[in-house]
Amino acid sequence: MAVQNYLEIEKPIITLENKIKEMRKMSDQLDISHEISKLEERINELRKEIFSNLTPWQIVQLARHPERPYALDYIYLMTENFVELHGDRHFGDDKAIVGGFANLDGRTVMIIGQQKGRDTKSNIYRNFGMPNPEGYRKALRLMKLAEKFNKPVITLVDTPGAFPGIEAEERGQAEAIAKNLYEMSSLQVPIIVAIIGEGASGGALGIGVGDRILMLKYCWYSVISPESCSSILWRSWDYKEQAAESLKLTAKDMLALKIIDRIVEEPEGGAHRDHEEAAKLLKKALTEELDAVSKIKKDKFLDNRIKKFGEMGFFKD
Repeated sequence: MAVQNYLEIEKPIITLENKIKEMRKMSDQLDISHEISKLEERINELRKEIFSNLTPWQIVQLARHPERPYALDYIYLMTENFVELHGDRHFGDDKAIVGGFANLDGRTVMIIGQQKGRDTKSNIYRNFGMPNPEGYRKALRLMKLAEKFNKPVITLVDTPGAFPGIEAEERGQAEAIAKNLYEMSSLQVPIIVAIIGEGASGGALGIGVGDRILMLKYCWYSVISPESCSSILWRSWDYKEQAAESLKLTAKDMLALKIIDRIVEEPEGGAHRDHEEAAKLLKKALTEELDAVSKIKKDKFLDNRIKKFGEMGFFKD
C-alpha cells in the first residue's frame, strides 16, 4: 500500500523510493533498468540497517504509526463472516472496543479488539482507542458468550490506555478492568492475546489475560507510556526516550522477561507498509497457537494461567 505519513527514521528510504518512481517515468525513453536495480538494492540494505538498530523510542513511534493496521483491519483481512456484536447490556456500546464471532481458517472464534480512528472524526467516534468501562463490560459479555458456545477467544490489544475521564471513573473503570482480569483467568475456553500496536497500562490488561500472549515485532507493552513516565520522574516530557529505554517495553524485552510467549514478525519496514502481509503473518501465528491451546483440558485452564502469570517478574541477578 502507498504510505502517506512517514516517520523520521523512514525518510532516507522514502527519498530513494521517490527517486525510483521518477526514474520509472523516464524508463520509456531511456534504458535505466540497471540504475533502478542498484537503487532497489540500496533501499533493501538501508531498510535492514535502519530496522535492525531501532531504539525503544523509535519502536514506540512505529507502534503509533497512523497507517498501521488496526483491529478491524486485521479482523477483515484474517477472518470471514465477521458479525459484530454491540453493547454491554448495562450502559451502552463503547466504540473503542469491537468484537464478534468470525471464521478464522475454518474455525469459529470470538475476536475482540481495541479500535482507533484514522482521522479526527473517527478518532472522536472511537475515543482514540481508549475504552470506557462499558467497553470492558462488552468485551467480557462477548467472552462469556464464547464460553457458552465453547468457542476460543482472540483479543487484539492496541490502546494508549483506558479512558481516564471523570465519567469513566463514575461508571467504575477500575472495577470493570479488575473484573475482566478475574473472569478471564478462569474462562473455560482458550484465549489468545495479540498486541498489535500500543499496549498501555490497565487499558491493555483489561483484555490481556490469555493462555498465549503474542506481540508484533514493532509494538510496545508497558505499565505506563514513556511520556507519562518521563513526566512523573523528571517533571518533563523531554526524557521520554530515556524512559522508553528504562521501561523495557519492546517485544524483545517482553519475551526475555517471559511476559509474552511469542514475537510475530512484521513486513519489512513495519506493518503499515503492507497490511495484507502483516495480517497473513499474524493469522499464521494465531492458528498455530490455537491448535496448541485447543488441546488443553478445560479443568487445566485456571491452573495453567495461575502458573503462567505467577512466574512473571521473577529474575536472577
